[in-house]
Amino acid sequence: MEVIRDPDQCPRPPEGTALAIGFFDGVHLGHRVVIGDVRRLAAELGTRSAVVTFDRHPASVVRPESAPLLLTDLEQRLELLADTGVDYAVVIHFDEQRSTEEAEDFVRHELVECLAARAVVVGADFHFGRGRRGDVDLLRKMGAEHGFEVDGIELVASGSHRARSVSSTTIRAALAGGDLDDANRMLGRPHEVRGTVQQGDQRGRDLGYPTANVAVPDHIQLPADGIYAGWYERPDGSVHATAISLGRRPTFYEQQPYSLLEAHLLDFTGDLYGEQARVRFVSRLRGEERFDSVDDLVQQIGRDVAEARKVLVA
Repeated sequence: MEVIRDPDQCPRPPEGTALAIGFFDGVHLGHRVVIGDVRRLAAELGTRSAVVTFDRHPASVVRPESAPLLLTDLEQRLELLADTGVDYAVVIHFDEQRSTEEAEDFVRHELVECLAARAVVVGADFHFGRGRRGDVDLLRKMGAEHGFEVDGIELVASGSHRARSVSSTTIRAALAGGDLDDANRMLGRPHEVRGTVQQGDQRGRDLGYPTANVAVPDHIQLPADGIYAGWYERPDGSVHATAISLGRRPTFYEQQPYSLLEAHLLDFTGDLYGEQARVRFVSRLRGEERFDSVDDLVQQIGRDVAEARKVLVA
């Protein structure tokens, strides 16, 4: 996949493109339906396939006080988009000026002039442009003028919520509510967060279960506090079965103001400090608890590690 970040480097392929527009946070199953439709249309029309996305969530500019936490950062999004097999990803810098752009100007500049659009696929409830004036109807009107067709499709339903469409919002809600299984079903993969391993208080080492303290950026959506089985991927690509503690450590602290992600890699010894970690949440084992004694906590950690091993390795 070719990534275009510079507006002066628009490809404008002579055969044109079939494309999708969206933020694509999480690149979940619904997004994959949209992109699959794009690739199908590209094959039928003999064009290239493309996605148009943004470097930051538009809400972080137009209403930052209520901007959502994100399922993926930009680089992770691009990796997941590349996995779909699309030819181009155009990344648009979203700022105050862009937020005031008229929907018609966006279509002319980005879709027609930059990508020579011949087919555009979006979610049925997609909105864009100043005041969110742009929608499927406006796209169809402009498509008739500029020679591209428009397909507005409903996103797929998943799991036990068959009456509900898959969306980044529903996935965030499932994660925050502790329903990791549902979130992972809608994502089509284990939820993954990334961060730098920082030195902590080494309490885990003292308890006999050393952990990597992974500092996840504040704008990324974490699952609900609790104990999880998952995978830890190192920069060299090696992947390790992991018991994950996510929470505020109530056994030791009365009011820790933030959740700390601690990853205990099973059957691993070595220095992880300073490396970039990728942590995938596979199964929620239990909620976070406060224990009356350190001995009780250590015994429970032992049970958690055994359960994580059973989930991941058995």
